[in-house]
Amino acid sequence: MGKDAFGLAAKDNSGGLSPFPFSRRETGEKDVRFKVLFCGICHSDLHMIKNDWGVSTYPLVPGHEIVGVVTEVGTKVTKFKTGEKVGVGCLVGSCRSCDSCNEGLENYCSKSIQTYGFKYYDDTITYGGYSDSMVCDEDFVIRMPENLPLDAAAPLLCAGITVYSPMKYHGLDKPGMHIGVVGLGGLGHVAVKFAKAMGTKVTVISTSESKRDEAINKLGADAFLVSREPKQIKDALGTMDGIINTVSAAHSLVPLLGMLKKKGKLVMVGAPEKPLELPVMPLIFERKMVMGSMIGGIKETQAMIDMAAKHNITADIELISADYVNTAMERLAKADVRYRFVIDVANTLKPSP
Repeated sequence: MGKDAFGLAAKDNSGGLSPFPFSRRETGEKDVRFKVLFCGICHSDLHMIKNDWGVSTYPLVPGHEIVGVVTEVGTKVTKFKTGEKVGVGCLVGSCRSCDSCNEGLENYCSKSIQTYGFKYYDDTITYGGYSDSMVCDEDFVIRMPENLPLDAAAPLLCAGITVYSPMKYHGLDKPGMHIGVVGLGGLGHVAVKFAKAMGTKVTVISTSESKRDEAINKLGADAFLVSREPKQIKDALGTMDGIINTVSAAHSLVPLLGMLKKKGKLVMVGAPEKPLELPVMPLIFERKMVMGSMIGGIKETQAMIDMAAKHNITADIELISADYVNTAMERLAKADVRYRFVIDVANTLKPSP
């Protein structure tokens, strides 16, 4: 027997989300059950509801930027108590014994279980945070610090860790370094905030001059560069220690590689659907590197959230009601959001009478 839950689900690849009563498992001995207060909308939710990646199973309840308040804990739970504020990001399980898991990088475990649309240990399909309740093994639950507003902190559980993890892992977090951030969307605007908090000099690289004021005056970037302007690119050649590339559209890597210093690192966190051309000469002659990164492990997700609390880092959000979610998805497809939609689940997601 499970416990009644209520959410919004896509029933097929048209991607429309509609009311969906379902069942969450009973609270196991290591489980934390919580009332969902807010859930961010990630671009991958849009891909998944439409089966853009060919891996979706329906009905699909999206959402992996989930925050709420603990309502029940299992008998062997040691990390959390009822009434505490918690979050769940992109992962709810992993094998716990492979090299990746042993390194605290459960995100690279080949048997990791994602928060929605994946098979859980008991062969049920996982359902995400566009729902009124969540149950998760305590080892995959994040403690949310008291001073962070939960609505604006929710997107950090995906967007925040996606940019924080590679900066830490590749040593691009040292004060005085010069970091480029390509694209000023959901990921990019958070990358600027974390890079600044780490003490680095930040240049935002965008195709649109219209984002200059936002980047410098609102987000605190040190410089802004339009990637379609040859002179601006030329002036930036060989100046950056690392670049976090959040762009998912097809684009040229040539100017970005040119902006790196010798031994510079270009980290891909955006995921273009078609392969990009990679010129090898700059890599060979100047020992530059191109690498990818995907979210982060649970321990570093907690470290990221704690750093966000220390430096008052949140996502810039548009809080929406549950009945607006399909319109939000249409707007997200057109990049018409600054910078992250968050669903006010607790106040607006109600089963119809």
